[in-house]
Amino acid sequence: MPAYMLFLREDAVTDPEALKTYSAMNRQNAGGFVEKYGLKPLAVYGASEAFEGDNPDGVIILEFPSADDARAWYGSPEYQAALVHRKRGAEYRALLIEGL
Repeated sequence: MPAYMLFLREDAVTDPEALKTYSAMNRQNAGGFVEKYGLKPLAVYGASEAFEGDNPDGVIILEFPSADDARAWYGSPEYQAALVHRKRGAEYRALLIEGL
């Protein structure tokens, strides 16, 4: 069953250079992430509208073939190396959601 990773950037970016490094590292590994983990970006910082609660500063939605694929991607050495920069660049919440 498909699974989704949801990333919510809670507040404004605090270190733009760190996020540029994070993005560059992910772009460099994108082909491998698609091939190895089945990662499919569904939404990346598109316009959003909050119907309830506060609107986050940014949203990313990634689809994976399974929750195990999503966990493997998140724990991969390539993503963990990039993650350090994302955490330095802004405050996020990351959620794994199992699909139907």
